[in-house]
Amino acid sequence: QVQLVESGGGLVQAGESLRLSCAASGRTFEYYAMAWFRQAPGREREFVAFISWRGSSTTYADAVKGRFTISRDTAVNTLYLQMHNLKPEDTAVYYCASPESAFWSGATDQKDQYAYWGQGTQVTVSS
Repeated sequence: QVQLVESGGGLVQAGESLRLSCAASGRTFEYYAMAWFRQAPGREREFVAFISWRGSSTTYADAVKGRFTISRDTAVNTLYLQMHNLKPEDTAVYYCASPESAFWSGATDQKDQYAYWGQGTQVTVSS
């Protein structure tokens, strides 16, 4: 079965960097688009970043544009989120997600478009 396992979260100070990883298994990773979402306490889960199955197309939420970079390495079946200049408002549980269909080109920022989710990794940014 499809499994997504996030890692790399932690406690950092404002202005510092972190890199999150999402190890994927259970199907051919390179055929599937991937995304990152996050959820802060008391808030809805929100879109962060998307990467197409080819890796040639990426999109970002306005709140993270210019600070975060999504990437993927098909050799090790892993998705990444490099986060720079972290802010306290970036504090959340971060989830990776993937749609059901291969070669998918759906609405990238809608969480109901994604069938598979990891368990999340906590990122806490102190001021």
